[in-house]
Amino acid sequence: MLAFVLRRLFQAVLVMLVVALVSFSLFRFVGDPISVMAGQEATQEDRERMRQELGLDQPFPVQFAAYVGRIVQGEFGISYRVGRPVLDLIIERLPATLELAFCAAIFALVFGVGFGVFTALRRTRFSAKAIMTFSLVGVSLPTFLIGIGLIYLFSVELKWLPSFGRGQVTDLGFWTTGFLTVSGLKSMVLPAITLGLFQMTLIMRLVRSEMLEVLRTDYIKFARARGLSDRAVHFGHALKNTLIPVITIMGIKLGSLVAFAIITETVFQWPGVGFLFISSVQSVDIPLMATYLLFVALFFVTINLIVDMLYFIVDPRLKSGAALARH
Repeated sequence: MLAFVLRRLFQAVLVMLVVALVSFSLFRFVGDPISVMAGQEATQEDRERMRQELGLDQPFPVQFAAYVGRIVQGEFGISYRVGRPVLDLIIERLPATLELAFCAAIFALVFGVGFGVFTALRRTRFSAKAIMTFSLVGVSLPTFLIGIGLIYLFSVELKWLPSFGRGQVTDLGFWTTGFLTVSGLKSMVLPAITLGLFQMTLIMRLVRSEMLEVLRTDYIKFARARGLSDRAVHFGHALKNTLIPVITIMGIKLGSLVAFAIITETVFQWPGVGFLFISSVQSVDIPLMATYLLFVALFFVTINLIVDMLYFIVDPRLKSGAALARH
């Protein structure tokens, strides 16, 4: 197990270096940050002075080496637009994004598994067919269109839920949360559904297909022959083996929830890291854009490592395979 974790950590470091190189390379061609920062009234001497202060007059390898060196020391640079440390800006917006991704993941997992099991066990019923038909909406429609539709229905017409913002939040010192206020919880509903709907339909269809496949296997037939109840067969045997591929998909989709929260945060004006990234693109804030991509890559790598470790807990075949490899 230790060798497996060390190998994954080494791979994670390589992935982070590649992401840093790609992001730092791409953003050099987005635009000139000096033009945005200096304005139209700045002279050429002012522009050159700012370029030297930011180190933008150095060759690309020198800039990248300096950037990686600062990252190793925990310094991610200064935002060109705000003039503050990038890490401080990310930390301020991080609670909003993580809470939104958490709620969307819980929504997708609970309803995805629940509807998937229901449509597999009651596949001939009208309600199961209606759920499968409705799931096409979550798969087919783009995220921004779903968000606009929910805003129009629940905010404009019914006036039940707010259409933008995070609502009232509580500052705990190290974390700002909207879970402790009514307005914060109400503001979370529409963005979480918008962000998690696609993942929910994907999980639902995956659970349904895997459940139907598992129910046709020999050990399920043997369990029925032993006289076990339908509840014990469905939830004690079939569902446990169905969830193994779901763990993989859900782990990958957790990273996607954070990465693709940009669209949802833009539609709902959610003050998260994704919305901050959009603002940085508009102002060609290279340190902030590069740090955001590093953050997303780190989140993906961490989630995949956790998923791989969960495999050893859920699937006993991996444990036996590792034991055989040692002998």
